[in-house]
Amino acid sequence: MTEFVLDPSSLMILGLVGLIAGFIDAVVGGGGMLTVPALLSAGLPPHLTLGTNKLSASFASGAAAYTYFRKKLFDPIFWKQSFYSTLIGACIGTIMVNYISTEFLNKFLPLIILVVALYTLFSRVKEIDNDKLPEKSVRLTAIQRLQGFILGFYDGVSGPGTGAFWVISNMHLYRLNILLSSGVAKAMNFTSNITALATFIYFGQVNWFIGLTMGICLMLGAFIGAHSAIHFGAKFIRPLFIIIVLAMAINLGYSAWFSQ
Repeated sequence: MTEFVLDPSSLMILGLVGLIAGFIDAVVGGGGMLTVPALLSAGLPPHLTLGTNKLSASFASGAAAYTYFRKKLFDPIFWKQSFYSTLIGACIGTIMVNYISTEFLNKFLPLIILVVALYTLFSRVKEIDNDKLPEKSVRLTAIQRLQGFILGFYDGVSGPGTGAFWVISNMHLYRLNILLSSGVAKAMNFTSNITALATFIYFGQVNWFIGLTMGICLMLGAFIGAHSAIHFGAKFIRPLFIIIVLAMAINLGYSAWFSQ
């Protein structure tokens, strides 16, 4: 374990951020766009931030994925090719990021978070009512493998916004409604989180106390968020998605360019 001690008030703030991020992540994805800046602001070094975030994020994505699976909104057999590719991509990405300098990550992380937030805000996704999985084919398998590897790799290297990227790409590629897209997103996000976490543990870049504290809060928020998404559906998800991303984009832009 990498040692890093926080005062109680900072830990409480991180717990609150975790609760909110867990809810957001379960509903629309993108919780990492809150937790990563929060950990960096608390003073954690970049590599330790990424590793600790993976520990806490595994709680949220695991809780949300299990909820969607129980509600029969995710078919693990159908998405097995995505699973394998996501695992491989996340492993490669996490290994690579552990060899990137701290100085570069200090500049890279705020920028990538801001870009992701702005992209998510301005990407237009039409409402889709389809709740049927696409027909299996060679083309579908190739798409699943490529999508899984790219997003798994990104989650290993950085991670913020991965869930939102999964939701948006699922709707575009497979014409699934936002609820089914979110179910796939949570399952794959959990896969890449666990894979990246195992790699960060190997490199000693995880603070267990902070990660577990935030993880419990994230899991609670994810539980509430997943049930809210299932209960209220797309009419609840889409407006919340826009409001949250707008708020994150403004906050992250200020943090990246004006706050030291």
